[in-house]
Amino acid sequence: MDKPQTIDEYIRGFAGQGRELLRQLHALARETVPGASEAIKWGYPTWVHPSGTILFAVRGHTRHANFAFTPSTRDAFETELVGMETGRHTVRIPYDRPAPTDLLRRMITYRVREHEERGVLWM
Repeated sequence: MDKPQTIDEYIRGFAGQGRELLRQLHALARETVPGASEAIKWGYPTWVHPSGTILFAVRGHTRHANFAFTPSTRDAFETELVGMETGRHTVRIPYDRPAPTDLLRRMITYRVREHEERGVLWM
């Protein structure tokens, strides 16, 4: 199978709940940062600021998706992420639960602002 060249192709590589969640996350990203370009980097969907800086990325797994931000973005929402599985810069979103869209929207908005106002680059 060829490597996906677009986010839509990446999403089509998943089935069932995984595909549906990835579609939701894709729509959320498009809605929240319409000026960002979409790309596949390191084999995963990424959203890139018009300046060329990566804003965030999504990676699908067997039972969950990881939404990856800068560590500073993830840390800014530490108290709201209690009870969720997280990594140094990721938030795990299980396929069998509703996505925390309000929280993710606020994290995306924060990430854009931290880049535009403070010059925070991708890791």
